Amino acid sequence: MSLHVAPGTLVVFADIGCPWAHLAVYRLHTVRAALGLGERVRFDIRAFPLELINEMSTPKLILEAETPVVGALEPEAGWQLWQRPDHTYPVSTLLAMEAVEAAKEQGLSASETLDRALRVALFGQSRTVTMRHEILAVARECGVDAEELKRALVRGSARAAVEEQLAVSLSDAVQGSPHVFAPGGLDAHNPGVERHWLGEMGTGFPVVDRDEPGPVPPTGSSRWAASRRWCGVPVAVAPRRPPRQEAHSGTMIMPKSSALCTTSCS
Repeated sequence: MSLHVAPGTLVVFADIGCPWAHLAVYRLHTVRAALGLGERVRFDIRAFPLELINEMSTPKLILEAETPVVGALEPEAGWQLWQRPDHTYPVSTLLAMEAVEAAKEQGLSASETLDRALRVALFGQSRTVTMRHEILAVARECGVDAEELKRALVRGSARAAVEEQLAVSLSDAVQGSPHVFAPGGLDAHNPGVERHWLGEMGTGFPVVDRDEPGPVPPTGSSRWAASRRWCGVPVAVAPRRPPRQEAHSGTMIMPKSSALCTTSCS
């Protein structure tokens, strides 16, 4: 399966509850701003819904192991371990991803703004983004029309789009959360970062083997895909991984036949 990416757009498959995706999205926003291309390049954020793929919520223990490691790579992205009572922890991010899709009725700018704000709300502010009222509060705070967003959620059309994105996520086209696609067939899964997991999931922790955000072209550059890198991430096509025996990565993606997760989110 091939993905069409419109000129001036990056398509990003990601779960809002994935810390590696929080890192990648932060870098995309940061470098786009540094290049002064905020009005020329848009991010089309699409759902990689881990809870539907795994048929379970992502264990908090795994995220607590990943968050300090990933957060150390970009401390300014907004991070903290969960600070509120455990019973308020968001066991689902499906409605949040649906809201990001629904916000596209207001334009890709509104959608990408809400997506970034929801990631900060979860990872940096310990907010329960499972709840609709919290999602709408985040929308108001980041300048997205919350009433229009609520109407779109009530209509429910975005859920169908998320289901379509789930089908793509399960295909060989998408390798995990995050996976970035650029025009011309360029793409990168967990761009710029290589890691391995030390020990068992839930008791061990991830180790970053390589982190290469990439060179930033001079501000004002007219070629946003210069040097086959953009937004701090390499986007040259890499050889495809073999068919998923263990899983295509994303926090907690596992084969349907397995009762335990076998890989983490990047």
